[in-house]
Amino acid sequence: MSTRTPLARARASAITEMRSVSILGATGSIGASTIDLLRKQSAHFRVAAVTAHRNVPALAAIARSIGAKFAAIGDPSLHHELKDALSGTGIESGAGDDALVEAAQRPADWVMAAITGATGLRPTLAAAERGAIVALANKECLVCAGGLFMRRAAAKGATVLPVDSEHNALFQALSAGRREDVHRVILTASGGPFRTASMEAIRAASPEQALRHPNWSMGSKVTIDSATLMNKGLELIEAHHLFALPSSQIDILVHPQSIVHGMVEFRDGSIIAQLGPPDMRVPIAHCLAWPERLDSAAARLDWSKVANLSFETPDHTRFPALALARAALEAGGAAPTILNAANEIAVTEFLAGRLGFAAIPALVEATLEAAARSGLAKEPASVEDALSVDHVSRSLALGLLPGIAIKAS
Repeated sequence: MSTRTPLARARASAITEMRSVSILGATGSIGASTIDLLRKQSAHFRVAAVTAHRNVPALAAIARSIGAKFAAIGDPSLHHELKDALSGTGIESGAGDDALVEAAQRPADWVMAAITGATGLRPTLAAAERGAIVALANKECLVCAGGLFMRRAAAKGATVLPVDSEHNALFQALSAGRREDVHRVILTASGGPFRTASMEAIRAASPEQALRHPNWSMGSKVTIDSATLMNKGLELIEAHHLFALPSSQIDILVHPQSIVHGMVEFRDGSIIAQLGPPDMRVPIAHCLAWPERLDSAAARLDWSKVANLSFETPDHTRFPALALARAALEAGGAAPTILNAANEIAVTEFLAGRLGFAAIPALVEATLEAAARSGLAKEPASVEDALSVDHVSRSLALGLLPGIAIKAS
């Protein structure tokens, strides 16, 4: 990668030095994996700040156990509960959006950005704007405001390290050659729980069925996105911003074993792949120690038990979300922001039992069409713009919900 981008800028600090870290989204699955690594490597890290959305008991327990200096809860109504839970520890606390931003601005060398949804945009950007190493696990930062985020990060001298297993795989594989020699990159998808399901079975899918991912243990939102393949669509948009590649140079293949996480094909036909177990501690460890490495504690692959590595072309008929995401990327402007907002509404409604599984992409598509008719197309030029588009798009999606839900019933 070019040294002009924040993605690949070299740093002097390494795991051989004490590194201070903050974890935005400490109670989620990515946060839990990060904390597991920190506990196993406690001699090398100290914790500046941790945050959560509403889970006060878990956040307080984490802050106490890893010696955090500051803890912030996203819901402002829970501040007193958090203060009580931390009483006598000396750990400072805060609540609300401003407190999440404060956590990101605390002096830490390395910040795990794992707040789910558009809520994570402001604090993640705040970390980047003070020049930190940002381990990016929040897809929405790049989907909602990718151009803005990467420009700000570069201007402030921040380093953006991709945590998603697929983007982390590409980041590692890209080191095998020059950026100008890259022919294409390939993201892999497990295919989710409905990879071989019929259209009828997909239409009838329940939240319980959709949450049974065959390979990965993740939060409910990303697990549903994996089941619709929207997750891979969001990763397509992320890859565009992270690696400055056009849609035409980013391919997607279904790989049900989830062992090959990403591949880079160079102009001479060479293909470099990154392989590993389906355990998020592997890419997190890579980012946590970068530019060095540390033990991840993940189970080692036993190649004698790997029967085969298979690949398939995604089925856009059964999984239209992927095509919607690519179309949004190619349309540009605010289309990816609208796509993400509508999808968040659709997934929430599906999990609540108010929307069918097959209606998730239908609601997203209807929202994109309604937004285009409303002239909501300009690329966000600021965080406020992005959040405004996000808000309007959510309102559009909610307004369209009854009609889409009826059609899907």
